[in-house]
Amino acid sequence: MEFDFSNVPGPDRYKLMSSSITPRPIAWVTTVSGMGVRNAAPYSFFNMMSAEPPLIVLGMMRRPDGSHKDSAANILETEEFVVNLVSEADSAAMNFTCIDAPPEFDELEAAGLETLASTQIAPPRIATAPVAMECRLYQSIEAGQTTIALGEVLRFHIADTFIDAEKLHVDTLEMGLIARVHGAGWYARTTDLFQMTRPTYAKWAADKISG
Repeated sequence: MEFDFSNVPGPDRYKLMSSSITPRPIAWVTTVSGMGVRNAAPYSFFNMMSAEPPLIVLGMMRRPDGSHKDSAANILETEEFVVNLVSEADSAAMNFTCIDAPPEFDELEAAGLETLASTQIAPPRIATAPVAMECRLYQSIEAGQTTIALGEVLRFHIADTFIDAEKLHVDTLEMGLIARVHGAGWYARTTDLFQMTRPTYAKWAADKISG
């Protein structure tokens, strides 16, 4: 079946794309408004875009009336935010912070989440997150009903238990990260995996000659 997206309503485009482009990592974003109000919210329109410079991307949809949600408003105002990664142990708390609360509502406090001070920016880190990245806004793009934010990672925090500090080997599986998949409320664990070795042209050519 083929869809001409120019003739498909936005909610239906969302349904088709978000149910097909999976699994998606979750950015549990913490921000602070210019007035000092803390905010936490999860976003699955998120990924790593570059290592030089170290950039991540967030896609933050607007409210139905076209106004920015709290995370986007705070990022545009202060140009600072933290991306915390989500372990399964934090899944219920993460889900709570999806709540449609007013801007003055502190999701971190209401969810009973312990925080740690960031090193270089004002928004706090979530203490239980296996990884937290302090980010500064690198570029923002207003694309229709979505604010796209590129963030430059200034500080990268990872719990000591998940990294070999000498080799920089990360025990990714032990972090127990979850990802967003299709429909309302569906998530995935990173447990059922398989591995393939990336091919090289030199080996392919050698095998071709020898075979």
